[in-house]
Amino acid sequence: MRFPLAVTVAVAFLCATLAALAVVLSAGLEEPLREALGQVLEQRAGGLLAVVFLACGFLVAILRALHAHLVLAAARTADEAAAMAADPNRRLTGRGSQELRALAAAVNRLAARHAAQEREVEARIGAANAHADEERNRFATLVAELAQGVVVCNADGRILLYNRRARELFADPAALAVATSLGLGRSIYAFIDRDLVAYALEKAAATPGVSSRFVASVAADRLLRIEIAPVPHAPADGPDSPAAAGDLPAYLLVCEDISTLFESEARRDVLLHGLTQGLRGHLANLRAAAETLHDDPGMPEADRSRFVAVIREESQTLAGRVEAAAREFASTVKSRWPLEAMHGADLVDAACRRIEARVGVAAASGAVDAARWLRVDGFSLLQGITYLATRLRDDRDVRDLRLDLGGEGEAAWLDLAWRGTAMNSEAALDWETAPMNTAEETSPLSVRDVVDRCGGEIWFQRDRAAGVSWFRFLLPAAEAGARPPAPAPVPAAATGRPEFYDFDLFRWKDPEGGLDDMPLARLSYTVFDTETTGLDPAGGDEIIQIGAVRIVNRRLLRQEHFDQLIDPGRPLAAGSVRVHGITPAMLAGAPPLERVLPVFRAFVADTVLVAHNAAFDLRFLELKEATTGVRFDRPVLDTFLLSGVLFPHEEAHGLDTLAGRLGVRIVGRHTALGDAVATGEIFLRMLDLLAGRGIQTLREAREASERTYHARIRY
Repeated sequence: MRFPLAVTVAVAFLCATLAALAVVLSAGLEEPLREALGQVLEQRAGGLLAVVFLACGFLVAILRALHAHLVLAAARTADEAAAMAADPNRRLTGRGSQELRALAAAVNRLAARHAAQEREVEARIGAANAHADEERNRFATLVAELAQGVVVCNADGRILLYNRRARELFADPAALAVATSLGLGRSIYAFIDRDLVAYALEKAAATPGVSSRFVASVAADRLLRIEIAPVPHAPADGPDSPAAAGDLPAYLLVCEDISTLFESEARRDVLLHGLTQGLRGHLANLRAAAETLHDDPGMPEADRSRFVAVIREESQTLAGRVEAAAREFASTVKSRWPLEAMHGADLVDAACRRIEARVGVAAASGAVDAARWLRVDGFSLLQGITYLATRLRDDRDVRDLRLDLGGEGEAAWLDLAWRGTAMNSEAALDWETAPMNTAEETSPLSVRDVVDRCGGEIWFQRDRAAGVSWFRFLLPAAEAGARPPAPAPVPAAATGRPEFYDFDLFRWKDPEGGLDDMPLARLSYTVFDTETTGLDPAGGDEIIQIGAVRIVNRRLLRQEHFDQLIDPGRPLAAGSVRVHGITPAMLAGAPPLERVLPVFRAFVADTVLVAHNAAFDLRFLELKEATTGVRFDRPVLDTFLLSGVLFPHEEAHGLDTLAGRLGVRIVGRHTALGDAVATGEIFLRMLDLLAGRGIQTLREAREASERTYHARIRY
């Protein structure tokens, strides 16, 4: 606005000067001369006007050049200097006057010196914190690899820490695979009833140092046994801290899935109840028949035979019921133990040690494939091998055993072999199917039950010529060092260990006055982007991909992301495929938007939305409100508009330009998740720049965005 104003003032000044000159020239002339001068001016009016217009144009050109050379160059240099705060490696280009270029060179030297000092300080801080980082990473590793789910929440129920197992326990298998259950900063009360947690905390608080337990039903009717314990305030909080008033600042949840155990216990209860009720009548008949025979020694033979037949029949019925109950109980026990990935060589070594310690015979490993891994119930399988070794010692007097391990592809075999004493297949089958009862151990399971539980097979073999016999266990193989699947990779910079914890959230509180008055640095954000079939939402173009990533406590949580392809229900234009690279084959089998939007709405709950050119993406979502019933009514910040706030003298504010301006590297351009991650990194670098301009709260950021020129864009 200053340039048009300067031009107007300059032209007005020129016109006033010419008018004053005319007045001065005509003021001292006599009437005949004034008339003659008027006639001359009237005859030369066109030429004079042309000269005036040329003078004005020349003046405007001079002013424009001066404005670009002095004013605009200085303003753009100021914008570049502001961008240097976000990207320390950025330098001023040095444009404009010679003095301005000299100033830019001096600023660049200062920036280089400052960057060197910062690197030195960071190196010292890094060296000082190396031990703390080691302890933190060790803690993160331990928590991440625990077999139990661990969740830590602050006083408001916001999640401060969780491990991979906890995310698996709370996940809903019926939901889309892209939906993340737990997340830093999310509320645990979305998964567990608030009153249940409060009651358990009250019980735990009543007895300091003792945790409380309860059972909760979560997604897919999964039952979790949860142990809850309050996390006390640190002594540094002082006597006036909330802990002094009895408030609990945070609490720890340790979760275990007991769905299978609960079903097993329920089956056992039904089995015991049916067994006691079913045996009562038969026992009464047996007792009555036995007492009658005992009380009447002179009973006629025909009556005695009838009572004996009753005893025989009831005894057989009882035996059948007990046998059926034993089989049912064995299947219940068999389902309790989970399969695990186990190194085959470790299993062989453990079996040899167990046989020598418990059976008292020599056991050695033979040919063992050291690279072979198994997926088995290790404890039960060791029981089965020990049981067979015990039977070989007791029934065949075998004193020397050998274990071999090999395999091919997805199958592995384990042989328990011995020399000398032979046995037939019928005896081997009896050993395989009988309960594993010995003097050392008792189990309702058979060896075949254990092998079936592992999804394998067992049989007896004999090489008569070599005099060697063996039991062969055919078992499923596992990948070396098998672990639960890791989260899907994110197309961004290397992430290192997943960021599953943030203890700075201990101090986080739910806003009481609304989000608008909250500082930008304390808010949680969902940065999202869409890919579409075209650029005309009102003309029928549809969303084909949604990508999003969360920001909590000024950290971009790449592991907590949303990435979903969507079936648009219409053909893709060749031009759009060239932009985003999503082909019709990639969309085959993808869910429709009506199924994806409710899940995405749950993902963005309780956060501020952030996007680049958000008006475009939101227009697609708004047009689907009527058909899906899903409304995205969260506050929105647009990095496109915020760029206009921070760099008002720059002409370009596109994502690529803005990323280069702030030193952000984009990986996966024109993919929804890749662009969302880049937008998130840009937004994080903008926060300090906004604070430098006095924009601290969400309200101030929104109002500043609405005042920019580009806020007028509508789709």
